[in-house]
Amino acid sequence: MTHIGRKAWAMTGGRIPLRGNGPEPDYSSQDQICLLNAGPLDAKVEMTVFYADRDPVGPYRMSVPARRTRCVRINDLIDPFPVPLDTDYACLLHSDEPVVVQFLRRDTSQAENAWLNLSAMPVDG
Repeated sequence: MTHIGRKAWAMTGGRIPLRGNGPEPDYSSQDQICLLNAGPLDAKVEMTVFYADRDPVGPYRMSVPARRTRCVRINDLIDPFPVPLDTDYACLLHSDEPVVVQFLRRDTSQAENAWLNLSAMPVDG
């Protein structure tokens, strides 16, 4: 199979609302990254999170097995530091193998909660 994807991706517009509109944990707001590794080798991915008013944090390390997909909740990332709620952020992801990245958001801060699904932006680098 031909490799698809890129080794570097950017995501902007991240923000996980502090409060949900319903019982926890079913109605927790969340941001996710979904990674597709369609290639024959496992991918090692590192993510750095950028903020408007503080230094970047990272790398957050994750892996995606060959020919598999993996979704990671940004809410669950704690090492090297938890991503704070109600704070604007952006991310850069670097992988040692080509991957495809999508960004998902579930905003439950209002009764009319919904999912948002966007492709991250592939970058050279």
